[in-house]
Amino acid sequence: MNSRGATPARPDNVLIVFARAPVPGRVKTRLAPLLGAEGAARLHAQLVEKTLRIALAAGFARVELYCASGIDHVFFKNMQKRFGVHLRSQGRGNLGDRMYRAMRGHPGAVLIGSDCPSLRAADLRAAAKALRAGADAVLSPAEDGGYALIGLRRASRMVFDGVDWGSARVLAQTRARLQRLRWRWQELRTVWDVDRPEDVARLNKSRLLSRRRPTS
Repeated sequence: MNSRGATPARPDNVLIVFARAPVPGRVKTRLAPLLGAEGAARLHAQLVEKTLRIALAAGFARVELYCASGIDHVFFKNMQKRFGVHLRSQGRGNLGDRMYRAMRGHPGAVLIGSDCPSLRAADLRAAAKALRAGADAVLSPAEDGGYALIGLRRASRMVFDGVDWGSARVLAQTRARLQRLRWRWQELRTVWDVDRPEDVARLNKSRLLSRRRPTS
């Protein structure tokens, strides 16, 4: 519908969420000195749930939760029951390998992590809209030099190969690869994620986890 005030079209792209199970000592380890291993794991679980609420609020036709710790983990089964998402295994390999496999074969896919509570449902819809409008790729830059969202109209291994994952060079290296492919891409607003002790204070001040309804 194109009339003024009409509800936006339902994105027909698949929305992929990458997440790990909240196992103490294996997630958010940089936050353990501040929160303890158990506290860091609880925060991680909250972030995953927040991400899934935002994902569903964006209205995608299909949401897939790619699990890094095996789809049989009780946490993921609970997320499937609560949110109705489709569970998939990330499989082996580095982050780039796993992202490429998840996005491969889709005519359009948007992928996000689970540690960026500042992402909004509107950001996800904007990514889908950019792909529908003809962009080959769309990125949501993160303040730490990475990105919190990537959307691809078609997957290419070159986008992910040789990237220094976890470094401040991820976004710049990805831009260089898109240029090499001669792809057209769009960048959305810059967001922030929760990875370091100072991010926890920012998160608490933002009250993003305390909001019952996701920001649209």
